[in-house]
Amino acid sequence: MRILHTADWHVGVTMRGRSRAEEHRLVLNEILSIAEEQAVDLVIVAGDLFHHAAPGPESEQIVYDALLELAQDDRQVTLVAGNHDNPRRIEAIRPLLGQVGIRAAGLPRSSALKLETRGGERACMALVPFLSQRGIVRAIDLMRSEAGDHVQKYADRFRRIIRHLCAEFEDGAVNLVVGHLTVVGGRVGGGEREAHTVFDYYVAPQSFPPAAHYVALGHLHRAQQVPGPGQIRYSGSPIQVDFSEDMNDPCVLVVEAEAGRPARVEEVALSSPRRLLRLRGTFEGLLERCDSVGDAYLRIEVEEKPAPGLADEIREAFPNAVDVRVVYEADEADARPPIDIGKSPRELFGQYLEQDEIEGEDLLKLFDELMEEELETDST
Repeated sequence: MRILHTADWHVGVTMRGRSRAEEHRLVLNEILSIAEEQAVDLVIVAGDLFHHAAPGPESEQIVYDALLELAQDDRQVTLVAGNHDNPRRIEAIRPLLGQVGIRAAGLPRSSALKLETRGGERACMALVPFLSQRGIVRAIDLMRSEAGDHVQKYADRFRRIIRHLCAEFEDGAVNLVVGHLTVVGGRVGGGEREAHTVFDYYVAPQSFPPAAHYVALGHLHRAQQVPGPGQIRYSGSPIQVDFSEDMNDPCVLVVEAEAGRPARVEEVALSSPRRLLRLRGTFEGLLERCDSVGDAYLRIEVEEKPAPGLADEIREAFPNAVDVRVVYEADEADARPPIDIGKSPRELFGQYLEQDEIEGEDLLKLFDELMEEELETDST
């Protein structure tokens, strides 16, 4: 059985107000091409299909079009809800998705999912959508017990859920766990919601049974294997969601699994996502790198003393710069003298411009105009 594992699509996320819809269409089409080229029998989407719990129509169209395409040619598709998804919305459309070969779990199931692929192989799947702490630890527990007890209660409850679902694993089937969660030993990618990755939400890798051929996870945005029994893997996000993920390499995982044998996993790199890059340097040094950034979105830190129009000049040179910051660290020689309260506001402002070596003739004129307007207002 050949399985394609992906997660954390985050359709609907923007880049400083810029839509990434077209980027998502391209990368999901690339994932479809990989599924076709690799003759995949089963596609797993391990949560966070959407970036918002109430996605807009365009985001829903992108996601559902992609799922329908992935389900073509009798491919099986299975998905679970992530912490960004609305579990009840997914449950509401679950019957419709099931009519076209897409199995969905917005809320925890009471039994394992069993299916047969187009090649006749059997799969037995324990599906675990995102479980928030407040869904397990009650308010009365929070008031009566210590934080460490809450952590243990969450991990224990998760372990019992996994044990219950995996009790239905079969010797002659490919046994899989699909979940959206944080496992101890996993490294964050950078763009995850911090409140949903801290220790209140972790589980131990030993929670997964050795009988599982493969554990397909979502939630952490960096593709990685987690140390533990068997193949416990995060596929990572197919796009870089935030600038803190600029070192992540988007990919999907193609898994070859057979009953009675260890699974084999291949990372397949994705080429269509736009990169997110962070640049830092002097104004002249940055200009020398204009031709090397391609169409990447940029966060730029300019190591120059503040000057009017500096950020605008950077944006003109780098049209895809979505975040420009002027970084200037004054040395001891630039230490500001104490404020002389005996000086006029105009003199103090001029002193500030002089200290920071800001060319300020135009700024002083503007300051004079604003002061004049303020004085006229006060006199009336």
